[in-house]
Amino acid sequence: MRYRYLAINASGERVGGTLEAATSGELESRLARMGLDLVREQAGYGASFVAWLGGTSGRRRVVPRQELLNFWFQLKELLRVGVPLQEALRDLHAAYAEAGEQNMWRVIGALLEGIAAGQTLSQAMQTEQDNSGVFRPLFIRLMQAGEAAGDLARVMEDIIAALKYEDDLRRKTQKLLIYPAFVSVIIVAASLFLFLYLAPQLKMFLRQMGETLPFYTRALFAVADLSGRYGLQLLAGIVLGALALRTWLAHSAAARLYRDGLLLRLPIIGAVLQKVALSRFAGAFALLYAAGVPVLTALAATRDIVGNRAIRRALSRAEDAIREGRPLSAAFADSGFFPIFVVRMLHVGENTGALDVALENLRYFYQRDVDLVVERAERLIEPVLTLLLGALLGWIMLAFLGPVYDAISHVAF
Repeated sequence: MRYRYLAINASGERVGGTLEAATSGELESRLARMGLDLVREQAGYGASFVAWLGGTSGRRRVVPRQELLNFWFQLKELLRVGVPLQEALRDLHAAYAEAGEQNMWRVIGALLEGIAAGQTLSQAMQTEQDNSGVFRPLFIRLMQAGEAAGDLARVMEDIIAALKYEDDLRRKTQKLLIYPAFVSVIIVAASLFLFLYLAPQLKMFLRQMGETLPFYTRALFAVADLSGRYGLQLLAGIVLGALALRTWLAHSAAARLYRDGLLLRLPIIGAVLQKVALSRFAGAFALLYAAGVPVLTALAATRDIVGNRAIRRALSRAEDAIREGRPLSAAFADSGFFPIFVVRMLHVGENTGALDVALENLRYFYQRDVDLVVERAERLIEPVLTLLLGALLGWIMLAFLGPVYDAISHVAF
C-alpha cells in the first residue's frame, strides 16, 4: 500500500512524501532508516491530504543537472578512496541535510532506504526512478553493468562524463540564444513604439505639408494603421493559437511526433538537432555496449535520451528488426531514417568486432560537428541580427525623415 506521510528530519524540518509499505508500522520503520520521525500518515492519494500536508504533493522531483553531477562526483571520490557504499551515501545524506538541499537529500535517503532493505544500488535507483523520475534508464543500466563487473567508480566516471557533455551543450545553446533573444526584444519594442505611437503623429504632420508620400512611407503607414486597428485582435489570435497548439501537443502523441519530425526537416536547425540527437545516442550506446549490456537492452535504454520522438520511433523500428534477426547496421539502414555515415560506421564495427570503437567515433564526429555549427552560428548570428535591426530602423527613419527633408528643401527662404 502506498502511504502519504508527514515526518520531521534531524534538523526539525517538516518533510512530506510517499512510500510503499504494508502497514503504518512498516512505514515508520522505513522512515526511521532514512533518519525521519513519522508524524502523520494516510493511505492513498486523497486531495484533502495534500492540503492537510501543507501543500506537499507527490509530484516528480526535479533535481538540477548540476546537483546530480556533484552527487555522482562526490560519491565516486568516496568510493575511490575505499569508503563503503552505504557509509558514503550516509555521509552525503548528512552533508546535503546540513546544506539544506532538500531534493537531493530525499533522493539519497531513498537510496539508503532501498539498500538497507536489501536492494543493490541499481535496484534502489530504479525504485527512486519509478517514484520521482530522477535517474535515467541509461544510468541505471550502466550501474547494473558496473555492479556485475565490480567497478562502480568507473561507471560513475562514465555517468559524470555524460552529464558534463549535456551541461556543456546546454551552456553553449543558451549562450547562442541570449543575443538573438535580446535583439528580438529590442526590435519588437522599437517597432511597437514607432507603429503605435510615433507613426500616427507623423502621418498627420506629413499630410498637412501636402507632399506626395513615397511608396516606402505609404507602406510604413499602412503597417502602422493595421497595427493600430487590429493589433489587439492579432495579439489575441496569437495567444489563443499558441494555447490551442500547446493543448493539442499535450493531448496528442501523433501531434508531438509530427512536430519533432518537422523540426528535423527545418533548414540548418534540423541538421543541428539531428546531429545533437545522434551524438547523444552514439555516446550512450557506446557506454552501454562497452560495459557489456546486450544490444537490445542498450537500444531500449538509449531511446529516451535522444530528445526527439521521430528518432525514437526509428530506433524502435531498428530494435524490432534486430529482434527478428537482422544485423545492427542492416536494421538501421532499413529504418530509412539514419544517415548513410551512421550505417557504414556500424557496419564496419560489426565486421571488425569493434562496435564500441565505431560508436565512440560516431559520437566524436557528431559532437565535433555540433560544436563547429554552434561556433559558426555564434559568429554569424550577431552581424545578421545587427543588419536586420539596422535595416528595420533605416526603413523607418527613411520613411519618416525622407518626406520631411523633401518638404523642407522645397521651401523658399
